[in-house]
Amino acid sequence: MIVSATVRTWEGGAGTALLDDGSVIELPPDCLRGSVFRFLRPGQRVHLTVADGMVTEVGL
Repeated sequence: MIVSATVRTWEGGAGTALLDDGSVIELPPDCLRGSVFRFLRPGQRVHLTVADGMVTEVGL
């Protein structure tokens, strides 16, 4: 499932994002593997691919 979110925190290669429904989801260190991003910044809008409650990919 692909959802829209705003990066809430990003530090040391991992962080959290605020989904459009107001819930918070963890951004694991490997979520940027294969993406166009090298890092994320708080406030950045992203699309997240979520499988089994875990973010597997971050995109534009």
